[in-house]
Amino acid sequence: MERKEVEIYTDGACSGNPGPGGWGVILIYRGVKKELAGYAKDTTNNRMELFSALAGLRELKVPCKVKLYSDSAYLVEAFNQGWIQTWSKNKWKNTKKEDVKNQDLWRALLIETAKHQVTFCKVKGHSDNEFNNRCDELARQQIALAGGGT
Repeated sequence: MERKEVEIYTDGACSGNPGPGGWGVILIYRGVKKELAGYAKDTTNNRMELFSALAGLRELKVPCKVKLYSDSAYLVEAFNQGWIQTWSKNKWKNTKKEDVKNQDLWRALLIETAKHQVTFCKVKGHSDNEFNNRCDELARQQIALAGGGT
């Protein structure tokens, strides 16, 4: 059976780092767009970037062929450069033998990406990508709605 092809655009934002955070996601399937967004009271920008990707992948109901777009080098390179597999093999220690931060989200992302055929694509943030810009807007709206900043 051929997998459905889905594009997922993600972004996270934080007012202060750490501080109140928001995330935004746009899923696109056959030209139909679905927006998701959420808020976290006390978080970091990296956590919101990771959570946005996780939220997008969790929205998929069947195994899909996914192009996931993010302006987070942390997220994209962890998968594209194989860092996440190395961390997992090394009991979630980085090259400095320190605990990898955000292990809960990385582990959850490994579970979700295993269900799908995911290609991670880096986009330039705050630039000319309309979907990345919209995800940033969604994330910042969540922070503002919760009274947490811009």
